Amino acid sequence: MKAYHQLIKGPVITEKTHLLRSQANQVTFRVDIKANKIEIRKAVEEVFKVKVLAVNTIRMPGKKKRMGRVEGVKPDWKKAIVTLAPGEKIPGFEGP
Repeated sequence: MKAYHQLIKGPVITEKTHLLRSQANQVTFRVDIKANKIEIRKAVEEVFKVKVLAVNTIRMPGKKKRMGRVEGVKPDWKKAIVTLAPGEKIPGFEGP
């Protein structure tokens, strides 16, 4: 198992994640592809000092990219949607 700060790669910031954050108190992270739900829950609770109710994970396939005639593939990655307990917030994720 990796250290908790290495499991969480960074936030996923899109219009949909902003809606999830404001309506359902959920935040979305890009996480290590080998991490499971239990490790992600412990990492978020340890790093951000919040109470996590649920973790949903999705394996996102890498997209095909072209440079002229040469075609390549970006690597696969994993997304975690974390549901926080009512009243819990992560600093830096609060909106206006």
